[in-house]
Amino acid sequence: MKLQFLLLACTVASPLALAAPPPVDPAMLELADKSRCLTCHDVDETVRGPAWRDVAKRYRGKPEVEEVLVAKVYEGGGGVWGNDYMSANKRAGIDNIRILVRWILSLP
Repeated sequence: MKLQFLLLACTVASPLALAAPPPVDPAMLELADKSRCLTCHDVDETVRGPAWRDVAKRYRGKPEVEEVLVAKVYEGGGGVWGNDYMSANKRAGIDNIRILVRWILSLP
């Protein structure tokens, strides 16, 4: 009976373990926080702007989009994720924006 329970527990728990997203790089979250990205974005949840995993999913396999996204974050823009407008974020600096965009695009 104990073996059957253990097998059942493993069968139920293993898909849950596989479904959990990998841990997020704390240094990237700190940079995003300092850059005020977390005011409107989250890794897994839509806030005002899209969840970053959704951004990664939409643009996965499109390396040419990196510079487009860097420019969008730096200059601001809208119309891609709905009617809301993304404010320009020049205070973060272009180099930090590029680092964050590369990280976002690498998310599974």
